[in-house]
Amino acid sequence: MKSPTLVIVAAAFIFVCTNLQAQNKKILVDVGHGQRFYSDPADKISTDLVPTDRLHYMTEELTKNGAAHHASIGYVKSISPDALAKSDLLFIHVPSVKYSPDECKAIEQFIRKGGALFIVVEEDYWGKLAQININDIVTPFGITFKADNPNKVSGGHSNAGVVTKAKYSIPMHGARLVEGGKPFAYSNVSDENPFGVYAETPGGGKIVAMGEGMVSLYMTSWQGVNNYQCAEFMGDTIGWLLK
Repeated sequence: MKSPTLVIVAAAFIFVCTNLQAQNKKILVDVGHGQRFYSDPADKISTDLVPTDRLHYMTEELTKNGAAHHASIGYVKSISPDALAKSDLLFIHVPSVKYSPDECKAIEQFIRKGGALFIVVEEDYWGKLAQININDIVTPFGITFKADNPNKVSGGHSNAGVVTKAKYSIPMHGARLVEGGKPFAYSNVSDENPFGVYAETPGGGKIVAMGEGMVSLYMTSWQGVNNYQCAEFMGDTIGWLLK
């Protein structure tokens, strides 16, 4: 018979290990494929589109959302199985350069083994689909980025459900259609043309695919609207992806 002390010590050890694992999740932000908005703050890249203060604001907000779910932020310029093995969530935001076949394969295997992907592809103005081959990443999971969304009226929302806990007001000012998966983000005009979907794999992998990038740029104000709930949306979304 095991002694009560030994049982208590073993239980405490398991608790500590589980707790440490929960607090050491990693969000890996891809900055190696001509990303239009995100870059590694350590590289000190400042452009007219994303000046230094704007980049710091975005990355600080993303860091806050990650920290709320016990995850830290890292940056990657070349996607590989080794890099992905050290992360829980891959964050791809509006790339403009193609992914290599090896990179696409690495991402697919990462998701099939239980990894998570948050991916944003904006409308043609920021990069045509043939230019960025992004569907090579998501079509194995039944998701396809399509043409520009026909709904052009400003303003969108997410529905309360699996990904977001509430109906959040989120920006939509030109977007790309996303087909497949389970829709959860729409224009305020109609639910017929979603710009945000999610999917889960049998191996525990999760994907959120967005055809509009402003909510993940934490743009709470745009064209007269000053109350978009970007941090709330991203907090719930990241929480679901890391769960």
